[in-house]
Amino acid sequence: MNQSRKPIIYQLLPRLFTNYNDKCIPSGTIEQNGCGKLADITSAVLRGIKDLSVSHVWYTGVIEHAHCPDYSDHGIKRDNPHVVKGQAGSPYAISDYYDIDPDLAVDPDKRMEEFEALVARTHDAGLNVIIDFVPNHVARRYSSDAAPADAPDDLGVGDNTDMFFSPSNNFYYITRQLFAPCDVDLGNGKQAYVEFPAKASGNDCYNAFPSHNDWYDTVKLNYGVDPANGSHHFDPIPPTWHKMLHILRYWASKGIDGFRCDMVHMVPLEFWQWAISNLKAEFPRVIFIAELYDIKLYRPFVTVGGFDYLYDKTGIYDTLRAIQTGSVSAAALTSCWQQTEGLGPHMLNFLENHDEQRFASPQYAGDPAKVIPSLVVSSMINTGPMMIYMGQELGEPATDEEGYSGRDGRTTIFDYWSVGTIRRWLTGDGEGHPSAALLTPREQWLRGQYINILQIAANQKAITRGRFFDLMYVNYDNPSFNPHRHYAFLRSTPAETLLIAVNFGPDSADLRINIPSHAFEMLQLRDNQSAKPATELISGRKESKVFSSEAPFHTFLQPYDAVVWRFTHS
Repeated sequence: MNQSRKPIIYQLLPRLFTNYNDKCIPSGTIEQNGCGKLADITSAVLRGIKDLSVSHVWYTGVIEHAHCPDYSDHGIKRDNPHVVKGQAGSPYAISDYYDIDPDLAVDPDKRMEEFEALVARTHDAGLNVIIDFVPNHVARRYSSDAAPADAPDDLGVGDNTDMFFSPSNNFYYITRQLFAPCDVDLGNGKQAYVEFPAKASGNDCYNAFPSHNDWYDTVKLNYGVDPANGSHHFDPIPPTWHKMLHILRYWASKGIDGFRCDMVHMVPLEFWQWAISNLKAEFPRVIFIAELYDIKLYRPFVTVGGFDYLYDKTGIYDTLRAIQTGSVSAAALTSCWQQTEGLGPHMLNFLENHDEQRFASPQYAGDPAKVIPSLVVSSMINTGPMMIYMGQELGEPATDEEGYSGRDGRTTIFDYWSVGTIRRWLTGDGEGHPSAALLTPREQWLRGQYINILQIAANQKAITRGRFFDLMYVNYDNPSFNPHRHYAFLRSTPAETLLIAVNFGPDSADLRINIPSHAFEMLQLRDNQSAKPATELISGRKESKVFSSEAPFHTFLQPYDAVVWRFTHS
């Protein structure tokens, strides 16, 4: 990875991304609604993604997971549809860790070859490949028909099902009880789903009766922790650890550049320390990204666990969302960096992903044009990666009611569906090359803003490696500056300084931002009142500006706008 630039990650679900059916029906089957294919993520499509300054593509949901279609003619065991969420199933209910989901292949018998070709195309485009590693749970029917000859036994093989917990078991068993989830139809007769004894469900539901809102489609994996008393049994190393490390090695050997690891706090920290160090001894360039929602665990998962990057969901994401919806002051952003001070290079920021509501959805901002201040802050406040979710750059509003996933402001991960904004971008020129031809003027404008802002974030040295200074504490009493709606900070290297200011409000602002002498001392900058040439990087306009502790810095902001003023130091 090029350490001189900020990683920009583009998340996409192939199932949805290259599905061109514009007549999908709610809860439609794969025959009715179609499914995106890996082969349709062409070199031209990858070049279009790279235009956003993307460095990594996270292909979400490529590992075989529970689904309703029957591929038994291709040697794949069928999943019981009664324990599959939606027609397409959850990408996080893994049914074979060693295989590619057949839905995504033009020829299901060549699904692995089609994935390997996509990895090669992605690398040829100058992009890195990230896939999911789902360590906490598997589909209720787990069985590998694609494991290599040197793979350990399947998960669950040899388990003592008469014991709720054993360090030697891969699963937790609710002994002498039939799996009987509440408000879930398990079918009748030969078509019924029967599980005896019941296994614990993936969201730490250690009984036989998970609800419809539980992760009833998954089974919790046992890493040697006894839920009855919290005791750890890590010596000898539990068999689940060895099996999961083998899976990581399998995918790393195929040229994968990174793993986005699902719900890492539900798996013991000791496992991550052991597994990541072992894998990196063999594949040192592979990165690990943690989905982690407990801010108290951020530091140990970096310093002990060995993760390269962590989702900052409970910090920057939640705060920006609360600012946008009007329930929190912009000044709350100061506490975000204070809580993670020293971890900035490891924090992965985002405004959207498959779990969260779309920024443009009625449930969030309702207008994609309001994204600029949030995008600038999340992509520029630290040196860590920025992640974009497919269609975010086009203002995808997620107003469809796709089926299992209702009209909830999210793009479904459970249904066969097509995303209108993406479909129009991909088919714009009618010849298989992405184009703005079918995009609305607003969508074209928005994509241009994303291209511009992400290019600044990815390449400006003051952002990719510079120091940070928060300007809020000297502007709380500033009559031109509203700390509830405005936020300002500096990013600086010895060669350049950026003054970044954003306006989350509906009114324009004529700001006079105070800069303390302490900022010049800490950043080791000369402090004088002479006007200096400055460039506002988003608009490209050039002006002479006073950048000094002796006089406020003057800049104008439109509603829901941002400025990035750049000064060079001789």
